[in-house]
Amino acid sequence: MTDALSQFDHPAWLTGLGTVVGYGIILALMTIVMFGLPYLVFLAV
Repeated sequence: MTDALSQFDHPAWLTGLGTVVGYGIILALMTIVMFGLPYLVFLAV
């Protein structure tokens, strides 16, 4: 099993995974800021 996964040991896979996770976090934060906060402000008024 470890031999089948050894092709994913290259640092490029870790970099790609980090990029996808980073963009996902940024996208989630931007969604909260751009849609969640105005919605909460609208409810408070």
